[in-house]
Amino acid sequence: MNFETSVLHNQNKKKRTIKSKVTPIYQTSAFAFSDLEELEGFYQGNGNYLYSRVGNPNTDELGQLVARLEGTPEGAAASSGLSAILAAILSVAQNGDHIVAADDVYGGTFHMLKEELSSLGISVTFVSFANPAEVGAAIQTNTVLLYTESITNPLLRVEDLTQLVHLAQKHKLKTIVDNTFATPLHCQPYRLGVNIVVHSATKYIGGHSDVTAGVVVGDQELVERARAKIVNLGANSTPFEAWLTCRGAKTLALRMKAQSANARALALSLKENEHVETVYYPLEYGEHGFGAMVTIKLAETVNISLFFKSLDWIKIVPTLAGVETSVSHPLRTSHRALPPEACAALGITDQVVRISIGIENAEDIIAVFNQAISKSI
Repeated sequence: MNFETSVLHNQNKKKRTIKSKVTPIYQTSAFAFSDLEELEGFYQGNGNYLYSRVGNPNTDELGQLVARLEGTPEGAAASSGLSAILAAILSVAQNGDHIVAADDVYGGTFHMLKEELSSLGISVTFVSFANPAEVGAAIQTNTVLLYTESITNPLLRVEDLTQLVHLAQKHKLKTIVDNTFATPLHCQPYRLGVNIVVHSATKYIGGHSDVTAGVVVGDQELVERARAKIVNLGANSTPFEAWLTCRGAKTLALRMKAQSANARALALSLKENEHVETVYYPLEYGEHGFGAMVTIKLAETVNISLFFKSLDWIKIVPTLAGVETSVSHPLRTSHRALPPEACAALGITDQVVRISIGIENAEDIIAVFNQAISKSI
């Protein structure tokens, strides 16, 4: 199927006594058995569900949905994007192992890799993935994994995944790519040879700013290991959150096409504004837009506090995606945990603004930002 069809139709139709059009919400902590033989059958592999932390039809549907969209054989849902990332990493790395990660990833991911994994005995080296020589030089004898994002947060660098996979295969390493910003509509890393793809489904998969969820998809064996980590660490998604995420995903293609086109229009407009020093957006990757995020660096002539106060109907939020346009200040939110020197090296300054584009009329979005800049000079 084409993407627009695949996002709506589950190829594995479940046999249910009551044949509802939409999968019901299995809002239950556990599942019942008629006798001990049926209970034992679950442990022998003849049953589907026991306890919702271990598995639930709604969470399974979410994992299978994203796996289908990404072209992978298996998928597992988690409670958030970060829990999905952690489960994916622990499916590959263990005590004594080393990871090479891109230095321009999401701040929450950076913190987890740098601070939390060290307590598990896993070391991480951050380098610029824009320079393959740096990545190669960082690989050690105990390196097991290369980690990056398909479109980085917040400066929107598009990763060369073919080059990454080639380097990983040369050194017999696994690869994990966070595909949240691109979504499976714009990029499918697994089809390019990446081993595991993770999503903060809170963002574009769910799409309406009303759920928190994550998904791990990829190689069958690695996703099964990740699923075990999700179960045993209690990082599972809930049935209702998974159901809402699947419902939101049905409009992913429509939303993402509209938001990407709006993002491109805003990026082109702001490039002409003399008070915008830099516009970060992958304009060269699609004539109708490539992703719904635009990041800008305002000139020093713009008072950043006044700019945020002048955005009219656009909300200031610490996250992204959703159908309404919003803004965030990376230095004070998403990348707050990064050391100041790391932010400075990446170019994340007080004048950098991350914009999450919605489905409003593009002219209205453009007008608000140009007016806010004018009022803040």
